[in-house]
Amino acid sequence: MKKIVLTGGGTAGHVTPNIALLPHLQKEGYGIAYMGSYDGIEKRLIADFGIPYYGIATGKFRRYLDVKNLTDPFRVMVGFSQARKTLKEFKPDVVFSKGGFVSVPVVRAAASLGIPCIIHESDMTPGLANKLCIPVAAKVCCNFPETLELLPEKKAVLTGTPIREELSAGSRLAGLNLCDFTANRPVVMVIGGSQGASSVNKMVRDALPQLLEDFQVVHLCGKDKLDNLLLNTTGYKQFEYVKTELKDLFAMADVVISRAGANAICELLALKKPNLLIPLPSSSSRGDQLLNAKSFEAQGFSIVINEDDLEPDLLVRKVHELYENRQAYTETMKKSGQMDSIRQIMDLIREACETKGET
Repeated sequence: MKKIVLTGGGTAGHVTPNIALLPHLQKEGYGIAYMGSYDGIEKRLIADFGIPYYGIATGKFRRYLDVKNLTDPFRVMVGFSQARKTLKEFKPDVVFSKGGFVSVPVVRAAASLGIPCIIHESDMTPGLANKLCIPVAAKVCCNFPETLELLPEKKAVLTGTPIREELSAGSRLAGLNLCDFTANRPVVMVIGGSQGASSVNKMVRDALPQLLEDFQVVHLCGKDKLDNLLLNTTGYKQFEYVKTELKDLFAMADVVISRAGANAICELLALKKPNLLIPLPSSSSRGDQLLNAKSFEAQGFSIVINEDDLEPDLLVRKVHELYENRQAYTETMKKSGQMDSIRQIMDLIREACETKGET
Protein backbone atom coordinates (compact mmCIF):
# COMPACT_ATOMS: atom_id res chain seq x y z
CA MET A 1 0.00 0.00 0.00
CA LYS A 2 1.30 3.44 -0.95
CA LYS A 3 1.45 5.97 1.87
CA ILE A 4 1.28 9.77 1.90
CA VAL A 5 1.75 12.44 4.55
CA LEU A 6 -0.21 15.66 4.09
CA THR A 7 0.90 18.84 5.79
CA GLY A 8 -0.03 22.51 5.91
CA GLY A 9 -1.64 24.80 8.42
CA GLY A 10 -2.01 28.14 10.12
CA THR A 11 -5.13 29.15 8.17
CA ALA A 12 -7.99 27.24 6.58
CA GLY A 13 -6.52 28.03 3.16
CA HIS A 14 -3.53 25.84 4.02
CA VAL A 15 -5.81 22.92 4.95
CA THR A 16 -8.92 22.78 2.75
CA PRO A 17 -7.01 21.86 -0.45
CA ASN A 18 -5.59 18.86 1.43
CA ILE A 19 -9.12 17.97 2.47
CA ALA A 20 -10.18 18.17 -1.19
CA LEU A 21 -7.58 15.51 -2.03
CA LEU A 22 -8.64 13.10 0.72
CA PRO A 23 -11.49 11.23 -1.06
CA HIS A 24 -9.33 10.73 -4.16
CA LEU A 25 -6.40 9.42 -2.12
CA GLN A 26 -8.73 7.13 -0.17
CA LYS A 27 -10.34 5.85 -3.36
CA GLU A 28 -6.92 4.83 -4.67
CA GLY A 29 -6.08 3.06 -1.41
CA TYR A 30 -3.38 5.34 -0.02
CA GLY A 31 -2.48 5.14 3.64
CA ILE A 32 -2.84 8.75 4.82
CA ALA A 33 -1.52 10.70 7.79
CA TYR A 34 -1.56 14.42 8.53
CA MET A 35 1.22 16.40 10.19
CA GLY A 36 0.51 19.83 11.65
CA SER A 37 0.95 21.97 14.73
CA TYR A 38 -0.18 20.89 18.15
CA ASP A 39 -3.28 23.06 18.31
CA GLY A 40 -3.64 24.94 15.01
CA ILE A 41 -6.76 25.20 12.87
CA GLU A 42 -5.51 22.23 10.83
CA LYS A 43 -5.97 19.91 13.81
CA ARG A 44 -9.61 20.96 14.22
CA LEU A 45 -10.41 20.71 10.52
CA ILE A 46 -8.78 17.30 10.03
CA ALA A 47 -10.45 15.81 13.13
CA ASP A 48 -13.64 15.16 11.13
CA PHE A 49 -11.93 12.80 8.68
CA GLY A 50 -10.66 9.98 10.87
CA ILE A 51 -7.05 9.95 9.71
CA PRO A 52 -3.98 9.85 12.01
CA TYR A 53 -2.83 13.31 13.06
CA TYR A 54 0.69 14.03 14.32
CA GLY A 55 1.37 17.33 16.08
CA ILE A 56 4.84 18.86 16.00
CA ALA A 57 6.51 21.99 17.34
CA THR A 58 6.61 24.87 14.91
CA GLY A 59 7.69 28.49 14.79
CA LYS A 60 6.91 31.49 12.65
CA PHE A 61 9.49 33.05 10.34
CA ARG A 62 8.95 36.78 10.81
CA ARG A 63 10.18 39.59 8.60
CA TYR A 64 9.98 42.03 11.52
CA LEU A 65 11.71 42.40 14.89
CA ASP A 66 10.18 40.25 17.61
CA VAL A 67 11.66 38.55 20.66
CA LYS A 68 10.18 35.26 19.42
CA ASN A 69 12.60 35.42 16.49
CA LEU A 70 15.21 34.30 19.03
CA THR A 71 13.27 31.27 20.27
CA ASP A 72 11.24 30.09 17.28
CA PRO A 73 14.26 28.70 15.34
CA PHE A 74 14.76 26.26 18.21
CA ARG A 75 11.08 25.26 17.98
CA VAL A 76 11.54 24.61 14.26
CA MET A 77 14.57 22.45 15.03
CA VAL A 78 12.49 20.46 17.54
CA GLY A 79 9.72 20.16 14.93
CA PHE A 80 12.26 18.90 12.39
CA SER A 81 13.38 16.15 14.78
CA GLN A 82 9.78 15.21 15.62
CA ALA A 83 8.77 15.14 11.95
CA ARG A 84 11.79 13.04 11.02
CA LYS A 85 11.01 10.50 13.76
CA THR A 86 7.35 10.23 12.67
CA LEU A 87 8.27 9.95 8.98
CA LYS A 88 10.73 7.14 9.73
CA GLU A 89 7.98 5.28 11.60
CA PHE A 90 5.14 5.92 9.10
CA LYS A 91 7.37 5.42 6.04
CA PRO A 92 5.40 7.49 3.48
CA ASP A 93 6.17 7.26 -0.22
CA VAL A 94 5.50 10.95 -0.72
CA VAL A 95 4.71 14.17 1.17
CA PHE A 96 2.24 16.75 -0.13
CA SER A 97 2.50 20.19 1.46
CA LYS A 98 0.00 23.00 1.19
CA GLY A 99 2.28 25.45 2.95
CA GLY A 100 2.25 27.48 6.13
CA PHE A 101 5.11 27.56 8.60
CA VAL A 102 4.32 24.13 10.06
CA SER A 103 5.14 22.59 6.69
CA VAL A 104 8.80 23.67 6.75
CA PRO A 105 10.14 21.14 9.28
CA VAL A 106 8.00 18.40 7.69
CA VAL A 107 9.23 19.00 4.14
CA ARG A 108 12.85 19.47 5.15
CA ALA A 109 12.74 16.33 7.30
CA ALA A 110 11.17 14.32 4.48
CA ALA A 111 13.82 15.50 2.04
CA SER A 112 16.55 14.49 4.48
CA LEU A 113 15.12 10.96 4.39
CA GLY A 114 14.89 10.83 0.59
CA ILE A 115 11.08 11.10 0.56
CA PRO A 116 9.88 13.10 -2.48
CA CYS A 117 7.92 16.25 -1.61
CA ILE A 118 5.29 18.00 -3.71
CA ILE A 119 4.46 21.48 -2.47
CA HIS A 120 1.72 23.90 -3.48
CA GLU A 121 2.02 27.69 -3.62
CA SER A 122 -1.37 29.39 -3.65
CA ASP A 123 -0.37 33.01 -4.06
CA MET A 124 1.18 34.71 -7.07
CA THR A 125 4.52 35.12 -5.33
CA PRO A 126 5.93 32.36 -3.07
CA GLY A 127 5.65 32.95 0.67
CA LEU A 128 8.61 32.63 2.99
CA ALA A 129 7.67 29.15 4.20
CA ASN A 130 7.52 27.78 0.67
CA LYS A 131 10.72 29.59 -0.29
CA LEU A 132 12.43 27.49 2.37
CA CYS A 133 10.89 24.32 0.94
CA ILE A 134 11.31 24.89 -2.81
CA PRO A 135 15.01 23.91 -2.93
CA VAL A 136 14.24 20.38 -1.67
CA ALA A 137 10.87 19.88 -3.40
CA ALA A 138 10.41 17.51 -6.32
CA LYS A 139 7.56 19.59 -7.79
CA VAL A 140 6.03 22.98 -7.01
CA CYS A 141 2.36 23.46 -7.94
CA CYS A 142 0.91 26.94 -8.41
CA ASN A 143 -2.28 28.82 -9.27
CA PHE A 144 -1.21 31.72 -11.47
CA PRO A 145 0.59 31.74 -14.83
CA GLU A 146 2.70 34.63 -13.53
CA THR A 147 4.07 32.41 -10.74
CA LEU A 148 5.77 30.03 -13.18
CA GLU A 149 8.38 32.70 -13.92
CA LEU A 150 9.33 32.81 -10.21
CA LEU A 151 9.87 29.06 -9.77
CA PRO A 152 12.57 26.62 -10.94
CA GLU A 153 11.57 25.67 -14.47
CA LYS A 154 11.87 21.90 -14.06
CA LYS A 155 9.87 21.90 -10.83
CA ALA A 156 7.02 24.30 -11.61
CA VAL A 157 3.58 22.96 -12.57
CA LEU A 158 0.51 25.13 -13.16
CA THR A 159 -2.24 23.10 -11.49
CA GLY A 160 -4.62 25.47 -9.76
CA THR A 161 -5.92 24.68 -6.28
CA PRO A 162 -7.74 21.47 -5.35
CA ILE A 163 -11.35 22.42 -4.69
CA ARG A 164 -13.70 20.37 -2.53
CA GLU A 165 -16.11 18.74 -4.97
CA GLU A 166 -19.03 19.00 -2.54
CA LEU A 167 -18.96 22.80 -2.87
CA SER A 168 -20.51 22.47 -6.32
CA ALA A 169 -23.29 20.21 -5.03
CA GLY A 170 -25.21 22.70 -2.90
CA SER A 171 -28.92 23.42 -2.85
CA ARG A 172 -30.16 26.97 -3.33
CA LEU A 173 -33.41 26.10 -1.55
CA ALA A 174 -31.52 24.68 1.43
CA GLY A 175 -29.49 27.89 1.62
CA LEU A 176 -32.60 30.06 1.51
CA ASN A 177 -34.25 27.99 4.23
CA LEU A 178 -31.12 28.09 6.40
CA CYS A 179 -31.07 31.90 6.21
CA ASP A 180 -34.85 32.37 6.24
CA PHE A 181 -34.57 34.29 2.95
CA THR A 182 -37.15 34.66 0.19
CA ALA A 183 -36.62 33.28 -3.32
CA ASN A 184 -37.57 36.47 -5.16
CA ARG A 185 -34.71 38.74 -4.02
CA PRO A 186 -31.03 38.38 -4.97
CA VAL A 187 -28.46 37.32 -2.37
CA VAL A 188 -25.07 38.84 -1.61
CA MET A 189 -22.66 36.53 0.24
CA VAL A 190 -19.86 38.09 2.30
CA ILE A 191 -16.78 35.99 3.18
CA GLY A 192 -14.11 37.39 5.47
CA GLY A 193 -11.86 34.32 5.54
CA SER A 194 -11.47 31.73 8.28
CA GLN A 195 -10.54 34.42 10.82
CA GLY A 196 -13.06 36.96 9.62
CA ALA A 197 -12.13 40.46 8.46
CA SER A 198 -12.98 43.26 10.87
CA SER A 199 -12.72 46.14 8.40
CA VAL A 200 -14.83 44.33 5.79
CA ASN A 201 -17.36 43.33 8.45
CA LYS A 202 -17.69 46.94 9.58
CA MET A 203 -18.06 48.33 6.07
CA VAL A 204 -20.70 45.76 5.11
CA ARG A 205 -22.68 46.55 8.25
CA ASP A 206 -22.35 50.31 7.65
CA ALA A 207 -23.67 49.74 4.11
CA LEU A 208 -26.36 47.28 5.23
CA PRO A 209 -29.34 49.70 5.19
CA GLN A 210 -28.63 50.51 1.52
CA LEU A 211 -27.82 46.91 0.55
CA LEU A 212 -31.03 45.59 2.10
CA GLU A 213 -33.10 47.87 -0.12
CA ASP A 214 -32.34 45.53 -3.06
CA PHE A 215 -30.50 42.46 -1.71
CA GLN A 216 -30.50 39.87 1.01
CA VAL A 217 -27.11 39.45 2.70
CA VAL A 218 -25.54 36.33 4.22
CA HIS A 219 -22.40 37.21 6.16
CA LEU A 220 -19.63 34.80 7.24
CA CYS A 221 -18.03 37.17 9.71
CA GLY A 222 -15.58 35.02 11.70
CA LYS A 223 -15.34 33.70 15.24
CA ASP A 224 -16.68 36.06 17.93
CA LYS A 225 -17.54 38.69 15.31
CA LEU A 226 -21.33 38.47 15.31
CA ASP A 227 -23.15 41.79 15.80
CA ASN A 228 -25.86 41.04 18.36
CA LEU A 229 -27.73 44.23 17.52
CA LEU A 230 -28.36 42.91 13.99
CA LEU A 231 -29.38 39.33 14.87
CA ASN A 232 -33.06 39.91 14.06
CA THR A 233 -32.58 42.08 10.97
CA THR A 234 -34.83 40.87 8.14
CA GLY A 235 -32.83 39.85 5.07
CA TYR A 236 -29.51 39.68 6.95
CA LYS A 237 -28.08 36.43 8.31
CA GLN A 238 -24.75 36.14 10.15
CA PHE A 239 -22.60 33.07 10.76
CA GLU A 240 -19.27 32.88 12.57
CA TYR A 241 -18.19 29.90 10.49
CA VAL A 242 -19.92 27.15 8.52
CA LYS A 243 -18.85 23.69 7.38
CA THR A 244 -21.29 21.45 5.52
CA GLU A 245 -23.71 24.34 4.96
CA LEU A 246 -21.17 26.29 2.89
CA LYS A 247 -22.12 24.52 -0.33
CA ASP A 248 -25.75 25.59 0.10
CA LEU A 249 -24.80 29.20 0.81
CA PHE A 250 -22.68 29.27 -2.35
CA ALA A 251 -25.56 27.78 -4.36
CA MET A 252 -27.85 30.50 -3.03
CA ALA A 253 -25.49 33.43 -3.61
CA ASP A 254 -25.87 35.56 -6.74
CA VAL A 255 -22.69 37.56 -6.07
CA VAL A 256 -19.93 37.33 -3.46
CA ILE A 257 -17.86 39.87 -1.51
CA SER A 258 -14.57 38.34 -0.39
CA ARG A 259 -11.03 38.90 0.68
CA ALA A 260 -8.51 37.85 -1.99
CA GLY A 261 -6.85 34.88 -0.35
CA ALA A 262 -5.79 32.49 -3.10
CA ASN A 263 -7.83 29.53 -1.89
CA ALA A 264 -10.99 31.63 -1.55
CA ILE A 265 -10.76 33.19 -5.01
CA CYS A 266 -9.95 29.84 -6.65
CA GLU A 267 -13.15 28.46 -5.11
CA LEU A 268 -15.07 31.43 -6.53
CA LEU A 269 -13.55 30.79 -9.95
CA ALA A 270 -14.34 27.08 -9.83
CA LEU A 271 -17.94 27.84 -8.81
CA LYS A 272 -18.20 30.66 -11.40
CA LYS A 273 -19.43 33.16 -8.81
CA PRO A 274 -19.26 36.86 -9.78
CA ASN A 275 -17.22 38.50 -7.06
CA LEU A 276 -16.09 41.75 -5.51
CA LEU A 277 -12.64 41.40 -3.94
CA ILE A 278 -11.32 43.52 -1.07
CA PRO A 279 -7.69 42.38 -0.68
CA LEU A 280 -5.75 42.76 2.52
CA PRO A 281 -3.59 45.88 2.20
CA SER A 282 0.18 45.62 2.17
CA SER A 283 0.24 47.21 5.63
CA SER A 284 -1.46 44.08 7.00
CA SER A 285 0.22 41.42 4.85
CA ARG A 286 3.11 40.79 2.48
CA GLY A 287 0.90 42.12 -0.34
CA ASP A 288 -0.02 38.74 -1.82
CA GLN A 289 -3.76 39.43 -1.82
CA LEU A 290 -3.24 42.65 -3.77
CA LEU A 291 -1.39 40.68 -6.46
CA ASN A 292 -3.99 37.89 -6.46
CA ALA A 293 -6.81 40.40 -6.89
CA LYS A 294 -4.96 42.30 -9.62
CA SER A 295 -4.55 39.09 -11.61
CA PHE A 296 -8.22 38.14 -11.27
CA GLU A 297 -9.32 41.66 -12.20
CA ALA A 298 -7.06 41.62 -15.28
CA GLN A 299 -8.53 38.27 -16.36
CA GLY A 300 -12.06 39.67 -16.05
CA PHE A 301 -13.11 37.49 -13.14
CA SER A 302 -13.55 40.15 -10.45
CA ILE A 303 -14.20 43.73 -9.43
CA VAL A 304 -11.62 44.98 -6.92
CA ILE A 305 -11.85 47.67 -4.25
CA ASN A 306 -8.71 48.53 -2.30
CA GLU A 307 -9.36 48.69 1.42
CA ASP A 308 -8.00 52.24 1.63
CA ASP A 309 -10.75 53.36 -0.77
CA LEU A 310 -13.52 51.43 0.94
CA GLU A 311 -16.58 53.35 2.09
CA PRO A 312 -20.28 52.38 2.20
CA ASP A 313 -21.51 54.26 -0.88
CA LEU A 314 -18.71 52.87 -3.07
CA LEU A 315 -19.34 49.34 -1.78
CA VAL A 316 -23.05 49.57 -2.59
CA ARG A 317 -22.33 51.01 -6.07
CA LYS A 318 -19.88 48.23 -6.91
CA VAL A 319 -22.24 45.50 -5.64
CA HIS A 320 -24.95 46.86 -7.96
CA GLU A 321 -22.47 47.03 -10.85
CA LEU A 322 -21.39 43.45 -10.19
CA TYR A 323 -24.95 42.17 -9.98
CA GLU A 324 -26.08 43.97 -13.13
CA ASN A 325 -23.12 42.49 -15.07
CA ARG A 326 -23.08 39.11 -13.33
CA GLN A 327 -23.74 37.12 -16.49
CA ALA A 328 -20.72 38.62 -18.25
CA TYR A 329 -18.47 37.74 -15.30
CA THR A 330 -19.87 34.21 -15.20
CA GLU A 331 -19.27 33.70 -18.92
CA THR A 332 -15.69 34.97 -18.64
CA MET A 333 -15.01 32.54 -15.80
CA LYS A 334 -16.50 29.69 -17.83
CA LYS A 335 -14.01 30.45 -20.61
CA SER A 336 -11.08 30.42 -18.20
CA GLY A 337 -10.55 26.69 -18.64
CA GLN A 338 -10.41 26.08 -14.88
CA MET A 339 -7.66 23.54 -14.49
CA ASP A 340 -8.43 20.01 -13.34
CA SER A 341 -6.30 20.54 -10.26
CA ILE A 342 -7.07 17.33 -8.44
CA ARG A 343 -6.34 15.13 -11.46
CA GLN A 344 -3.04 16.90 -12.12
CA ILE A 345 -1.90 16.71 -8.50
CA MET A 346 -2.91 13.07 -8.18
CA ASP A 347 -0.81 12.36 -11.29
CA LEU A 348 2.17 14.08 -9.65
CA ILE A 349 1.66 12.07 -6.45
CA ARG A 350 1.57 8.79 -8.39
CA GLU A 351 4.67 9.79 -10.34
CA ALA A 352 6.53 10.65 -7.12
CA CYS A 353 5.59 7.30 -5.58
CA GLU A 354 6.84 5.45 -8.66
CA THR A 355 10.07 7.43 -8.67
CA LYS A 356 10.71 6.61 -5.00
CA GLY A 357 9.96 2.94 -5.71
CA GLU A 358 12.73 2.91 -8.32
CA THR A 359 15.36 4.26 -5.94
